[in-house]
Amino acid sequence: MRLFNTALSAIGLYALYQWLRPNAQLVPAAFAPGEAAKDNFVQVRNAGPDAMRTDQKDWDKVDQASDESFPASDATAKY
Repeated sequence: MRLFNTALSAIGLYALYQWLRPNAQLVPAAFAPGEAAKDNFVQVRNAGPDAMRTDQKDWDKVDQASDESFPASDATAKY
């Protein structure tokens, strides 16, 4: 009986995975729709709350300056 329950659970999880997979997010995290370009290897979004996927209610000048400086503030990456 335990093997049956395990198998049934596995089948249920697989069915749930298959059902949710077509509904998976197509936009990368942190990108507003239309911000991510498929041919952009680096995938850097524009600065500001309008380019973000989630609504930023407490956005101030410090947040804006930090967001605008993001690529330049990182060390050079080696590919």
